[in-house]
Amino acid sequence: MNKPLTIKVNGVGPVLLEHSRRAKRVSISVKAFQGVRVAVPLRTSFNDAIEFVHLKRRWIRNHLAKIKLHETQIRELTDLSATIDREREERKLIGRLNRLATIHGFTFNGVSIRNQKTRWGSCSRKNNISLNVKLALLPEDLVDYVILHELVHTRIANHSNGFWDEMDRYVGNSKDMASRLKKYDLGLT
Repeated sequence: MNKPLTIKVNGVGPVLLEHSRRAKRVSISVKAFQGVRVAVPLRTSFNDAIEFVHLKRRWIRNHLAKIKLHETQIRELTDLSATIDREREERKLIGRLNRLATIHGFTFNGVSIRNQKTRWGSCSRKNNISLNVKLALLPEDLVDYVILHELVHTRIANHSNGFWDEMDRYVGNSKDMASRLKKYDLGLT
């Protein structure tokens, strides 16, 4: 297996080529803060992969532009998260959780407010709810969505069709809300 190789591609910049045992075909990925990576199957030469990269330059440039925008948003959200008044937001989130639980007849055991990197919220098997303090950065309807999502988990501990049907009872089209929330996932890094 060849060592990874970084090449410079006109109009794209650095591109990392790596042989991969798992790759069945040459595939290109563009990730925030990591750049362009090309997974190359063991039986394929780097020269063939480089040819493929040149054919896909327009696609790579388009994705790099989107990623640059995401990187900017991540930096802005990271800066904003440093300004959160944690005590105030904890009171606000716990108050909202209690209100929504009362309105909709949910019960839960405990609540914790954390500064998580990968989740907006979670619900344990013992119905303890954890909420991310960074919810303060989201629009109110998405905050309610996350809280209701965790409250529904006190009744349905998975993401089955039944879970999403239940969510729809409280927020309308829950899958649309989940999709909107994904745009803010950048703020978690």
